[in-house]
Amino acid sequence: MNGTAESPLTPLTQRPPPSTLTTLPQILSALSSLESEEAELSNSLSALLTDREPILNSLARLQTLLPHVDELYTEASMLSRRVSATARTAERVGGRVRTLDEEMRRVREASDRVQQVMELKSSLAALQPSIDAQDWESATRHCARAMALPDGVINGAFAETAVPSSENPLHPAQTLDEARKHLLQVFKRQFTEATKARDAVATTRFFKLFPVIGWEAEGLEAYASFIVDLVKVRPPASAQTSSPLYYITALTALFESIAMIVDQHQPVVESYYGTGKMASVITRLLQECDRVCKGLIDGWEEERAMKRKLADVANVNFPSAVPSPTVARRPTMGPPSEDDVNPRDIDKVISEAAGMAGRWNLFKRFLSDRLKNDNEDEGENSGTPVPDHEEVSMPTSTETRKPPDGPPHPVSEELEAVESSACNKLFEDLLSTYYTPLEVWYTRSAVDKAHRLSTPDTSSSPTTTTTPDDAFYIFKVVLSRLLSTGAPRVVERTAAALRSVIENDYAGTIRRKMDDVYRNAGVGRGEKAERESRAVFIILLNDLEISASHMDRLVKDLLAASLIPQSFPAEEVEAVRTSISSFSSIVPKFQSILRVGVEQLFNQLLRPKLRTFLTDVYKDMSYVLDDDAYAAAEYQDVTRKRFIKAWEGLVDGYKDTLTENNYRLFFGLALDVLIRPWEKLVLGQKYNEVDGAPVLFIQFSLVKPPSPLSHSSVPSGSIVICGRSRRIFPRKPPLATCATSLCDSSRSPRYSTSIRKRT
Repeated sequence: MNGTAESPLTPLTQRPPPSTLTTLPQILSALSSLESEEAELSNSLSALLTDREPILNSLARLQTLLPHVDELYTEASMLSRRVSATARTAERVGGRVRTLDEEMRRVREASDRVQQVMELKSSLAALQPSIDAQDWESATRHCARAMALPDGVINGAFAETAVPSSENPLHPAQTLDEARKHLLQVFKRQFTEATKARDAVATTRFFKLFPVIGWEAEGLEAYASFIVDLVKVRPPASAQTSSPLYYITALTALFESIAMIVDQHQPVVESYYGTGKMASVITRLLQECDRVCKGLIDGWEEERAMKRKLADVANVNFPSAVPSPTVARRPTMGPPSEDDVNPRDIDKVISEAAGMAGRWNLFKRFLSDRLKNDNEDEGENSGTPVPDHEEVSMPTSTETRKPPDGPPHPVSEELEAVESSACNKLFEDLLSTYYTPLEVWYTRSAVDKAHRLSTPDTSSSPTTTTTPDDAFYIFKVVLSRLLSTGAPRVVERTAAALRSVIENDYAGTIRRKMDDVYRNAGVGRGEKAERESRAVFIILLNDLEISASHMDRLVKDLLAASLIPQSFPAEEVEAVRTSISSFSSIVPKFQSILRVGVEQLFNQLLRPKLRTFLTDVYKDMSYVLDDDAYAAAEYQDVTRKRFIKAWEGLVDGYKDTLTENNYRLFFGLALDVLIRPWEKLVLGQKYNEVDGAPVLFIQFSLVKPPSPLSHSSVPSGSIVICGRSRRIFPRKPPLATCATSLCDSSRSPRYSTSIRKRT
């Protein structure tokens, strides 16, 4: 009721005081407001009186529930009293049980501590007699038992009081530590003696005792020293240092011996020391490998006088690579001067460098695969025991094990020892300092020699020179040797330099020779000199076409060969393939030079002759014919005979000397120049309605596009339409059809039949 009554009274606080009502409208307004509030208050009181009945009913129902609630309260009180008594009894019993459990736990802990201390005391007591009896296996077992106890037991006050005796008066921890150190010295001494005596049984016996007493790192160090000693005593190659295979053979023997050691000893090491523990031994082996390889590479540089060779090749110029102002009609046959560097010597040393780098990268792949396998197998073979009779074998041969194949893996921390080794940097420097510049120089020298000794190959048809075959044989040898290094970064750098050599020294020289053919051509040159110049130019064009074909085939052969996957890791194969595929970009450059050369040949020799070609063919020809003249023209066929004779005279010397693709390009240029004036001439001729037009259009349609055969198989006098030129000739048949329709409308059946046969 209070909430309902307050809402209509709240406006009382907002009404103005009566003393402020000074005007009649204000008084009336206040009075009206009071009447409204009175009405609202009356309505709310009426509504409240109306809603009272449901409230009374609800109160009555609640009164009926009071007895039931009282009964529930009585029952709950009784249950609480019963449960409380039981809970107090359970709490009292549970507390006593927990106290008993705690006492039992303390008794067990004390018993265990006593047992552990007794075990420690017995182990230390039995340890010294075993050492005195030189029973190293028993001493190791007793020491391992003592070490297996918790540090709290060994260093505890109870052990300090109970364990010391007259024989071992020191603290147990001190006694155990001194025993471990003594056993370490004994094991190292015995292991060293066994390795020197090449006693495999004794070596294995002491090698597996190190990790049992906690000297794992020391055992691996002793084993690594033993392995390094095996590498040191490898006999050197019997050949002389002047032999081209001496250093490659020496490195191969070194890498094979290390690979065989890793292959034979890795299972034993991982069985006794755990998976992945061979990595530290491999790191030590790599350090020894670094030392040996450094000596071999230094000896190779001094024996082969590499720095002098590098300085000599930097001062050599190649005559064929320098533009010549003189006309070079015939290839120069002059030999190089005596002061030039011998390319054969350079070929030998870069073959040695590539061979040595290839051996190292193969060895690095082997080590990387082994370390990757350790990462994959970690946790699987760590608990696998090795029978006691398994021994550390002594390598007696240099047989290597092929690195296992597998999917590529990312470089992990275990592989950093291989990647950051001095050997890896040593061979990278070897390739970048000597191999790449000398390989580029050798390629330039071979290309220069191929150009200087170039001679026409009369056995080929059409005629080419020996330059493409000689040069691309060298390119194949060089690229195969580059891939044999197994160094992806070196392949990328050297491939870029070799592409520049092919573009500038090879293709650029051919382009300069083509420019020199007609550069100084005089007006008064004889026909023989003209034919010779044309033959030289055509042979150079053929060389370009053959070079483009050779380059495309060389790239495909290298990509399809097994050399790349055999020489590079799986994760580097795609990058190497990309570097080799980049040589395909040279093919369009060959074709571009070729097209420019064909256009130059056409513009220089054939285009001037085509200016009067059609005029000579249609000279003194009239197409205003009567019946007799039409019959004579049909019989004599003068225009066709003139055309065949003139065309054979034009293409003589081109069709048989150009390659098929070059002749197609050359012929297309001729059609581009000839066909439009030909159509204009035909459409501009005068002829009478009945005879001249059919004859003229029939003669124009004589040349038809035959099947796409090779130009060498087409009879003399025929014209082969190739490639883009085929789009021109469909314009002529409709003209001939038009002429036939004129004949049908105005001539006799005899003329119509004759014209249809001709068209």
